[in-house]
Amino acid sequence: MAEFQRVRVHYGGAVQGVGFRPFVYNLARELDLRGWVMNAATGLWIEAEGEPDRLEAFLERLEKGHPDAALILTRETAWLAAAGYGSFHIRDSDNSEAKTAAVLPDLATCGLCLQEIGDPSQRRYRYPFTNCTRCGPRFTIVRDIPYDRANTTMAEFPLCESCRREYEDPADRRFHAQPVACPACGPSLDSTIEEAASALSSGLIVALKGIGGFQLLADARNAAAVARLRERKRREAKPFAVMMPSLEALRCWAHLSVAEERLLTSPAAPIVLLRPRRKLLDDTSPYLGAMLPYSPLHHLLMQAFGNPVVATSGNLSDEPIAVENGEARERLGAIADVFLTHNRPIAAPCDDSVARVSRNRTSLLRRARGYAPMPVRLGMDLPRVLAVGGHLKNTVALTIGRQAIVSQHIGDLDTLETRRAFEQTVERLCRLYRFTPELIACDAHPDYYSTRWALRQGAPVAKVQHHEAHVAACAAENEVRGAYLGAAWDGAGLGHDGAIWGSEIFLCDGPHMTRVSHLRPFLLPGGDIAARQCWRNAESLLWSLGRAVKLQKVLAQRINCIETTSMGRLFDAVASILDICQENRFEGESGLRLEALAAAGAAGSYPLVMTDGAADPRTMIQALADDEGPPAEKASRFLNWLIDWISAVVAQTGIEQVVLSGGCFQNLVLTDRITGRLEEQGVEVFTHQRVPANDGGLCLGQAVLAGLRAQRG
Repeated sequence: MAEFQRVRVHYGGAVQGVGFRPFVYNLARELDLRGWVMNAATGLWIEAEGEPDRLEAFLERLEKGHPDAALILTRETAWLAAAGYGSFHIRDSDNSEAKTAAVLPDLATCGLCLQEIGDPSQRRYRYPFTNCTRCGPRFTIVRDIPYDRANTTMAEFPLCESCRREYEDPADRRFHAQPVACPACGPSLDSTIEEAASALSSGLIVALKGIGGFQLLADARNAAAVARLRERKRREAKPFAVMMPSLEALRCWAHLSVAEERLLTSPAAPIVLLRPRRKLLDDTSPYLGAMLPYSPLHHLLMQAFGNPVVATSGNLSDEPIAVENGEARERLGAIADVFLTHNRPIAAPCDDSVARVSRNRTSLLRRARGYAPMPVRLGMDLPRVLAVGGHLKNTVALTIGRQAIVSQHIGDLDTLETRRAFEQTVERLCRLYRFTPELIACDAHPDYYSTRWALRQGAPVAKVQHHEAHVAACAAENEVRGAYLGAAWDGAGLGHDGAIWGSEIFLCDGPHMTRVSHLRPFLLPGGDIAARQCWRNAESLLWSLGRAVKLQKVLAQRINCIETTSMGRLFDAVASILDICQENRFEGESGLRLEALAAAGAAGSYPLVMTDGAADPRTMIQALADDEGPPAEKASRFLNWLIDWISAVVAQTGIEQVVLSGGCFQNLVLTDRITGRLEEQGVEVFTHQRVPANDGGLCLGQAVLAGLRAQRG
C-alpha cells in the first residue's frame, strides 16, 4: 500500500453557509480519506490524509465539484507528513483567527425546498421559513463570524428533535444548515397569508416583513391602489418594481432573453429591468422592473394571490428600510392597511438588488440582497482601509488582504435615519470582521456627510476625487493591469480645481490618474436645482449659442450660476430640447427616456469639435436644435456624438484598454455602442458587473486608490 500523505487546504472567500463542509465530509468518506474540515474566521480549513492518488483525486474534485453558491477568492495547499488520523470528521469552528471569511448573501429558495412546502405529506408543508444549505437567509441573520447558528438570530429558536437529526446528519441536505427550522421549533407568522392575499384583492396596501426588511405590496393591476401607495409613500413618479407569481406569468408582461431569465431565477433573484410587452403600471417608465418570489413566504403569498404585485421598499422615500415589527408599525402605519409580520429578528437591513443585462452580462444598479456583502477579489494586497463612499446611493467597504468587503445599499445620506443606518452598517461590518482601519477613505467633497463623519473619527483620512474613485472601482473589479483610459460620466462630483465635474476621461496607471479630456464647461443656472429642472440646462447651452432664452439675464450676469462639465446635465439639456423630459421627477429620468428613444434610432452623428482636450457641446447642441429629423434619430445621433468623442481620445492616446464608470453608463444603448465601436478598433472595454456604475460603487474605488497611494507614499 502506498505511503500515506497529508494535504492541508485553505479556502478564503464566501465559503461558509453553502454546504461546503458536508460536501468535503462526504467526498473524503467516499475516497476513504481521514482528517477534518472546519469553518474558521479566515474561511475554510481542510486536512486530509491517505494514499497520494486519492488525495490528488480529492483536490481535483474539490475544485470541480464544490457548491455552486461558494465564492472562492483564495486557496492555499500544502503537502505534509501523515498525522495518523483515524477517521474524517467535521471539527467545531475556530474563532481565534483574524476575521477575513466572507459572509454569504441571502439566497433565493431552492427547488427542493419549494417542492417540500408544496407537498402535503411533508412536515414543512406551507411553512414560510423553510430553507436548507442551498438557500435561505444568511447575511441578514448573521451577528458574528464564524457562521454558526449560535452567531445568528436563529439562536433564539432551539432545534426540535427532528430538525436536530437533519442538522447532524451528513447525508441530509440540512446538515449544518444554520437557519434550519420547522413549524414545531422555528419562527412563525403573526397573521395569515390568506388574510394578506385577501387584503391585496380588496385594493389594500400590505406591509410584509421579508428577509432583509419590510416591503410594501399592492395589487399592480389596481390603479387606485397603486396611486394610493405612491401618494402615501411620497414617491412622486419613480417607477415601482413588480413581483410576478412565476416566470411564466412574467413572460406575458415582458420580453425576456435567456440571460435575463437566468438572472431572474438565480440564487440572487434581483429586480431586473426588462422591456415591457404590454403596459402594467400607471407610470411612464419605458422599462418594467420585475422580480420573482425569492423566499417561501413570497412564494406562498403569490400562490394565494395569483397576480402581479407592486413590491417596494418598506419606507418613506429617502428613508432606510424598516426591519423591526414595532418600528415598522410606527413608521409605516400611515402607509400600510395590513401588516404581515413574523418573529425572526433581522440582524442587518438589506433591500432588493436591482440589475440589468448588458451583452449577456449582469450590470448592477443597486447592490443589496443576493449580492452583499460578497467580497470583490483584488489583484493586490492592500492595507486595512475603511472606505465610506459618497453622499448618494451610499455603500461602504473594508479591504482585507486581497479582498474588499462591500456593504449593502444604504441610500442617500440626506436624512437623520439614513445617516444612522450608515453608521450602524460601518459599526456592524467592523465588528463582524474585528476590523480596525489603518486608513479611512472618503470623497473629496467637504459637505458630504460621509466625508464629515470620516474626519471626526480620529484616524488618518485619505480624500479621493469622486471620478477617480469611479474608474478605479471598475478597474479593480475587472483586475485591469497596466495603462488604461478611464471615463467617468455622471451628474456631479467635486473636481481638483473646485469646479463641478462629470464628464472626465483619465489616463490611468495604477494609482496615478491624469485628466486628459472632458466637456467644455457650461453654466448651471440655479445651481443644484438644475439637476431637477432639465430645461435650465437646455437654456444655458442654447444661450451660449446666442439664442434668446428666459434665463438670459441670469446667465449673462451669472446670477447663482456655477460652471460644470457634468454629463448628466448635458443629458438633461438634450432631453429638454427633444421635449421628452423637462423635469427629472426622479434621478436619471432624462437619461432613461433618452436611452429608450435612442434605441429606435439609426446611424449618424453630430459634428465633434475638440479644443485642448475638451469636447465642445455647443456645436452638437447647435446641430441638434437645427435637426428636423425624428426625435429617435436625434437622440441616437447625440449618443453617437459621445461615442465619436471617446473614440477620438482613444485614437489620440493609443491606449488599448478602456474602463467605463459613472451613472451615465447605466445607459445600455450608450455603453453597448461604445463597447462595440472600441472593440472594432482593437480596444478592450471594461464595464461594471459586481458593483454599480453609479455612486454605489464609489467605496470600492476609494478603498483601492487610498490603499495603493498609501503603499507607494
